[in-house]
Amino acid sequence: MATLLLLALALSMDAFAVAVARGAAGEGGWRSALRLGLSFGLAQGLMPLLGWWLGATFADLLAAVDHWIAFVLLAILGVRMIREGVSGGNLAVEQRRNLSLLGLVVASVATSIDAAVAGMSLQFLGQPVFVACLVIGGVTAAVCMVGVIIGARVGVGIGKRAEVAGGIVLIGLGIRILVDHVGA
Repeated sequence: MATLLLLALALSMDAFAVAVARGAAGEGGWRSALRLGLSFGLAQGLMPLLGWWLGATFADLLAAVDHWIAFVLLAILGVRMIREGVSGGNLAVEQRRNLSLLGLVVASVATSIDAAVAGMSLQFLGQPVFVACLVIGGVTAAVCMVGVIIGARVGVGIGKRAEVAGGIVLIGLGIRILVDHVGA
């Protein structure tokens, strides 16, 4: 369960960074926090299910190399998150406008694509897929609600650092899956 919580936290960092930026851009109330949290949490909870389904559908084709695929995908996601976290862009400036419903849906799906990819590795966590999806979605919702409030009070800098930390965790999880299955 600890590995699942780490995965959920790592996957939520993209959404957290956006939530902090939204709070820093003036959307810092509880209503905005709830709206963002529920939207990002729902998307983040459903996308791993899609990834798991794709992985299960093609399991026979992937059985011999599935641990390598999980490692490579998590490593790529981790590196991408680290790169975005250290980039010089200012999320608060990039996202000044209020998010429309369509904008919120697009942002939710865009930040949860990594969760779909990570969903292919859910079988390695030893948890039922629906439990994993609920944990990932719930953690993301909570993290985003807190992120909006933090952004309103502190600013956008913490979002970038959280994204780097999330990337490091994803790479670590990928290495753990590889070591567990190559060493077995």
